[in-house]
Amino acid sequence: MSGLSRFTLTRSPFSVHSLCRTYASKSRAPHPNAVSLEKAIAMLKAYEVGRPQQTIELHVQCAPEKGQPPIRGSCILTRPFKSGTRVLVFAEGEKAKEARAAGADIVGGDELVNKVREDEVKFDKCLSTPEMLPKVAKIARMLGPKGLMPTVNKGTVTSDIAEAIKFSKSAHDFRADKMLIVHTGVAKIGFTDAEILDNIQKVMASIRENSRGKNKFVSRVHLSSTQGPGIQITDA
Repeated sequence: MSGLSRFTLTRSPFSVHSLCRTYASKSRAPHPNAVSLEKAIAMLKAYEVGRPQQTIELHVQCAPEKGQPPIRGSCILTRPFKSGTRVLVFAEGEKAKEARAAGADIVGGDELVNKVREDEVKFDKCLSTPEMLPKVAKIARMLGPKGLMPTVNKGTVTSDIAEAIKFSKSAHDFRADKMLIVHTGVAKIGFTDAEILDNIQKVMASIRENSRGKNKFVSRVHLSSTQGPGIQITDA
């Protein structure tokens, strides 16, 4: 059965992005219309029938302990839905050669630091060798707010630059906003249900790695699509 015949859905006059504020709530009680993850996927597919390239989005309200570091992470999706990730690497000498051979899009040393400072290059992810980190630190105020500053803890400062590039090209990154909600795409409508489920499970597992052992770290989960409604999930 296809189309909207399986479900009764009302199209909202607002975009999903204008409704993101409704995902934030102190209440832990599930919405009366909350459904299983499998049913939510089916509903969104029915809503977006004929639009396989629309993005399925995950909205996760977190409840961390006070004083916990920012919620963020990376994971490898079963089926990536993004392409063309531009990776910049701060490296010199042999490490610069390794970076280029491994597929880095932009590689350089001092001159690249200056180009980044002048906003002359565009990139999605940033890596650095340990030797270049003191020089990269000079532009930390530019990179930090964008989540691009290389750090040892994130694994983006490393001597194994080839492996880091490989991971960066395929990894899916996320971070929570000021309301402690992770808003992130997870798949395309045209993916199979199994691929969408696997991608969601990978992201949810990575989000929960931020929990520090707290049992109820995730308080609510919603699933939406580019033009579709936000649907609260009971079992994500």
